[in-house]
Amino acid sequence: MNKKHTLNFVIILILTSTFIAFTGKTYKSKYDPTSDTLRFEGEKHLRNIRQLTFGGNNAEAYWSFDDKQLIFQSDWKELHNHGCDQIFIMNADGSKLKNGKKYQLVSTGKGRTTCSYFTKDGKIIFASTHEAGESCPESQMFSSGRYVWPLFDSYDIFITEKDGSNTKLLIGGKGYDAEATVSPDGKYIVFTSTRSGDLELWRYEIKTGKLLQLTNELGYDGGAFFSRDSKKIVWRASRPKGENAEKYKQLLKDGYVEPKELNIFISDVDGKNVKQITNLEGANWAPFFHPSGKKVLFCSNHHSMNQGGRRFDIFMINTDGTGLEQITNSGIFDAFPMFSFDGKKLVWCSNRNSERKPTRDTNVFVADWIDKPEQIDINFKSVKK
Repeated sequence: MNKKHTLNFVIILILTSTFIAFTGKTYKSKYDPTSDTLRFEGEKHLRNIRQLTFGGNNAEAYWSFDDKQLIFQSDWKELHNHGCDQIFIMNADGSKLKNGKKYQLVSTGKGRTTCSYFTKDGKIIFASTHEAGESCPESQMFSSGRYVWPLFDSYDIFITEKDGSNTKLLIGGKGYDAEATVSPDGKYIVFTSTRSGDLELWRYEIKTGKLLQLTNELGYDGGAFFSRDSKKIVWRASRPKGENAEKYKQLLKDGYVEPKELNIFISDVDGKNVKQITNLEGANWAPFFHPSGKKVLFCSNHHSMNQGGRRFDIFMINTDGTGLEQITNSGIFDAFPMFSFDGKKLVWCSNRNSERKPTRDTNVFVADWIDKPEQIDINFKSVKK
């Protein structure tokens, strides 16, 4: 570089630095906020939100280990008319699968299914009642005026190939077995079971089939996920006392659990060193570790309890219980967050839509995760389509 070019380069640097200092603006990446019509003000960690399903109830969407596909449960009538959730896969970028379809059924199409997950070697696990009957088992949403979740004894955990073939029973036996996820190192499955008489977390060693009970306190322990290094687990739990404990046990006997007064816990992968990291009212659930392992995302309605607790948002908190931060701000329902394994994207399920119209449809959304928001994120204004 000659002296003239060097001088010009220095002048450009000075002018650029002066502009940044004067305006406070930096442009580290190309991003057009006016095209982000699914993003709401205050969602400073989310960019380029894309909607991947478009009707019905679609929930618990989780990444494959190569970040190329998502697995989810759905009752969307355009996918099937069975009447209750079945398991599907789709490409994470919304493109068609190799068979030309956008969504592929991978469960049996029978019974009721829930809580699916990819294994490290590309297979699929999910909970299903299909061995007990082809129809959807009957359930109720309310018991004695309380909102409840059914705990079907006929739920067992199955494993299948990626195309839904060769489905086999993996974890079964007496009681409810569901809510299974796989450790990133491919060694373990953690799941929730009533086999001990209460809703407890259990660990299944994939290579040997050996079982280890991880929790043993009265209350609902469920929805567990592993940390990225496979050394920790995070889950939701209730710890009812006194009269609430008796109500909990009676509901459990009737095959139900009331998903309220839940908080977030973490422990070592063997169930030791248990620590409660939230102490919030309402239902705090659907936790997932931040890629750093030092934070946790979770869903909560604690901030809307004085309005009936119907608003659920995703929050983030440090594993020492500090630094609570709200992530979503649609004003309705956002839950089931999961980071892609490269840490660059977030998938979750929401009632949001670009028209900002009220709907009961729950759909799957994917966004770029911005770990360190820029001014363009902090100052984002909602755009209606």
